Amino acid sequence: MPPSPRYSDPDAIAQVSDLTLRSRRLVEGAISGQHRSPFHGFNIEFAEYRDYTPGDDLRRLDWRVYARSDRHYIKQYEEESNVRVTFVVDASASMNYRGSAILSKFDYAATLVVSLAMLLTRQQDPVGLVLFDEKANTVLPPNATQSQVLVMSGLLERCVPARKTELGGLLRSLTDQSRRRSLMIIVSDLFTDLDLVYEGLNRLRFLGHEVLVMQVLDRDEMELPFDGPTIFRDIEGEEELFAEPWAFRRSYQRAMEEFLDGVRQECGKRGYDHIRFLTDEPLGATLSSFLHSRQASERSVRQGGRS
Repeated sequence: MPPSPRYSDPDAIAQVSDLTLRSRRLVEGAISGQHRSPFHGFNIEFAEYRDYTPGDDLRRLDWRVYARSDRHYIKQYEEESNVRVTFVVDASASMNYRGSAILSKFDYAATLVVSLAMLLTRQQDPVGLVLFDEKANTVLPPNATQSQVLVMSGLLERCVPARKTELGGLLRSLTDQSRRRSLMIIVSDLFTDLDLVYEGLNRLRFLGHEVLVMQVLDRDEMELPFDGPTIFRDIEGEEELFAEPWAFRRSYQRAMEEFLDGVRQECGKRGYDHIRFLTDEPLGATLSSFLHSRQASERSVRQGGRS
């Protein structure tokens, strides 16, 4: 079942359809699947029950539980779990911004999430979603069923970005709730307290989680292209500034470059990938380039380990 047309980009999906996104770290997942597992040498063990979803293999229904509860449950085993992927998506007011691009930052981010979710579910990896601003407003637990992408797409469509960004506190709460090691994909403009974000990333790393940081920006935010007297409004607050952009354009651009370099370096220190998306650039080309680069890096590591 295809996702809603609003956040479905056929070109992006086609460009990544033959690629993979794999975890670089040991994950609690499939022995025979896409990802390495820390459970080599152990028998396949029962992990948990979950509700039956149309499309699941009926042979995996637990009829004894059905006889007791009159509800359909599916048995999940460690071998079948693969890597659990959670998209942590910024739904704050700043993501509403749209300059001359067709899509706002949030619409671009949502299209990115749906494209990657389709790729991951084809790999049989469970995907989930967290939408946040000052706190987590929507939490959809990871699931590998075909209908999960459709559910995610619907949640993204109904989301109305508002309020301020508070990513650092959210990351702390996620580490308290996420007991199983997983892959977390953060999709945000990162206009927030970065010191608190780095603290959260440190804790995720300590607990064995892998993180991808996907930063979505509008080109206006990179270049400040405005001419003539302009009123600048804080989209997440009430402050206003009346100014001539030419007077501070160069200093602003230098500050933005330092901001991006700092994020990239801090992610690199923790072994996390950071990728920047601009809303006026084709999503498929940027995403495909990133996945090709990541796969080439993984092949290089594997070959180095065999030499």
